[in-house]
This record gives sequence, C-alpha cells and structure tokens, in this order.
Amino acid sequence: MGKQPVKLKAVVYALSPFQQKIMTGLWKDLPEKIHHKVSENWISATLLLTPVLGTYWYAQNFQEQEKQEHRF
Repeated sequence: MGKQPVKLKAVVYALSPFQQKIMTGLWKDLPEKIHHKVSENWISATLLLTPVLGTYWYAQNFQEQEKQEHRF
C-alpha cells in the first residue's frame, strides 16, 4: 500500500479590469426593496420620527420666539 499522488483541481476567481460588477445586487430592485421596508415598518418609523421631529420643531420655534421677543 504505497502512496499514490492525487491531482487536485483549484478554482481561481478573479475580477476582470474591464468588467467589474461587484455590487450590482445591492442596487437591483432598489425602489421595490425600499417600498417593502417602509410598508413593513411604517409604525416603528412613525413612533421613532414623531418625537424626534416634534422636539426639533419645538426647539426651532422656541429659538425663533426668543429672537423675535424684543420686537413686541
């Protein structure tokens, strides 16, 4: 029982410098993916954005009222 050499085949992957399609799957059907994410999570997005935008609006309004206070 001697050792017999075994031929191995290697697969080598390389990118062509003339055609590089690395991330095409990311941008494929992007509007459909965004629509799906928004329609699936609109309640969570609303609950997150409402307090954040409300606080921002309140701060901007308060600051504007402070600026205009001396006019009245």
